[in-house]
Amino acid sequence: MAKHLQKRSFGNSGSSAFIKIKYNLLSSLIFIAVLSSCGSSKRAQQAELKRSSTIQNVVDYSKRYLGTPYKYGGTTSSGMDCSGLIQLSFMQYGVELPRTSRDMSKTGKKLKLRQVDVGDLVFFKISKNRRRINHVGLVVKKTPQTIDFIHSSSSRGVMISSINNPFWKKNYVKSMRVMN
Repeated sequence: MAKHLQKRSFGNSGSSAFIKIKYNLLSSLIFIAVLSSCGSSKRAQQAELKRSSTIQNVVDYSKRYLGTPYKYGGTTSSGMDCSGLIQLSFMQYGVELPRTSRDMSKTGKKLKLRQVDVGDLVFFKISKNRRRINHVGLVVKKTPQTIDFIHSSSSRGVMISSINNPFWKKNYVKSMRVMN
């Protein structure tokens, strides 16, 4: 009888038992694949949620310094420069950035201005010779009409400006995403 069952269960590929085994195996593999993809999708969603939360924390932290006077090389509430503000704000949430705006402009993923979002960096050439990047801002708000960024201005300290301002529009160089 064992020979008979063995032949009946695993005999030719057309037998109903063999088809059931193939079907069950295939169903199990599909179920595992679906569960796996749901898990990785959930992990991706959790990673994106953590990223957005961190970005919002960085933006909120930078806003604590609104009104702080400009000080070349400064990184405290008694005075700070543009790259000091950005470096300090990201550092609070575990993201290390170079100290200067020029070096920051070489970090991350380059974006077109229309691709920027809250948390991205915008770079400018504002010196008289305008040979290299020497100013950075952190995008704090984006609407269809404008992009607002926080930065430390040598004349007014830490403030929020619009990319639509003719001065900033004329001196804009590029944008970078430092948090993926």
